[in-house]
Amino acid sequence: MPSLHVFICLLGLVVLCHSDCFFEKLELKDPNNPPKGCVDKDGKQHGFGSEWDRDCMACSCMKDGLSCCSKIPDANAVDIPEECELVVNKEACSAKVVKKSDKTQECNPL
Repeated sequence: MPSLHVFICLLGLVVLCHSDCFFEKLELKDPNNPPKGCVDKDGKQHGFGSEWDRDCMACSCMKDGLSCCSKIPDANAVDIPEECELVVNKEACSAKVVKKSDKTQECNPL
């Protein structure tokens, strides 16, 4: 059972390394009125140093801009055994590798 826990931790690292990310540089439009934070796609302002999750994206606001990364891995970027598949739950912003023949069973590491 300990090897399963190691596999799940390693899968989590793979997810973080293979997530889609973007960065929006903060623009200084008026030097006399510098921005107080970042504005997300919904128009909500977030202060510098803040972090939040929205639509399965983990975002953070720093003085140089807005950075967001998907919390769901790209299926093509994860090394999955042939008898297994990646199942994504967008409502829970999670993913797991399960057997194709029985989706209730998670796959063991190679």
